[in-house]
Amino acid sequence: MPASSSRFCRSLQVFAVLQWLFLFLGLSQVCLALLILALLSRAWILGVLYLVWLYGDRNTPQTGGRRSAWVRNWAIWRHFRDYFPISLVKTAELDPSHNYLFGFHPHGVLVIGAFSNFCTEATGFSRLFPGFRPHLLMLPFWFHLPVFRDCIMLSGLVSSAKASIAYLLSRPGGGQVAVLAVGGPLEALEAKPGALSLRIRNQKGFVKLALEHGGGPDPGAAEPPARPGAGGRAARALRGAAHTAVRGAQGALRGPGRPAPDPHLGAPAPPIPSPPAAP
Repeated sequence: MPASSSRFCRSLQVFAVLQWLFLFLGLSQVCLALLILALLSRAWILGVLYLVWLYGDRNTPQTGGRRSAWVRNWAIWRHFRDYFPISLVKTAELDPSHNYLFGFHPHGVLVIGAFSNFCTEATGFSRLFPGFRPHLLMLPFWFHLPVFRDCIMLSGLVSSAKASIAYLLSRPGGGQVAVLAVGGPLEALEAKPGALSLRIRNQKGFVKLALEHGGGPDPGAAEPPARPGAGGRAARALRGAAHTAVRGAQGALRGPGRPAPDPHLGAPAPPIPSPPAAP
């Protein structure tokens, strides 16, 4: 019975990972095809109404998105977490009256660790950081894909456009967290087993944006660069106020039982003060 139970749990974990891969690699094409089919069928009026609504909703990915606590708490995300496994390590207390810009590294192939930690409650983000709402930043291109963009926003994904980050960091009352892959999408091309590369030399805009909203250029969380000179001064200014350690897979899928990389954490950076709440 224990062996059968173990195989069943393993099957659930594999299924959870496969459905997540479909979500990011195949769902956008399916959604687009369904919309085209609807426009070419007798249900064309529904497709037109959706497109009209989509135009009016076009700025939502840049204004905090439209998250769903129900989706974030799906049981399937816990099986997804256990496949690798992935955990979230808290090393500092944060003031929920402030807004924060989290920096995570490495980007990996499909940002599996960041998705599990910040787009689901599988690793207990809300329990560890009560009063905070994490928003994982994603390339703006994906939010131009109909239906798909509505699906990914349910878990807390928002556009990585400058206006989107500025919106989150300037919200009154605090508690907003913008989560940024500091190496950018190009870092995904350097994801290789046994190698760790921080691509940040020409990507310092997030530091400037944090400074514009009141953050100090203090050291944050950073991983050691894989090549000499890959980090430098900008790496020392990395904004990682929450100091979360993503343990588990950050690159391509790897089987459970393989050792997770040891995180390298710095001292907390001063929080970004939020504007006072309106009376």
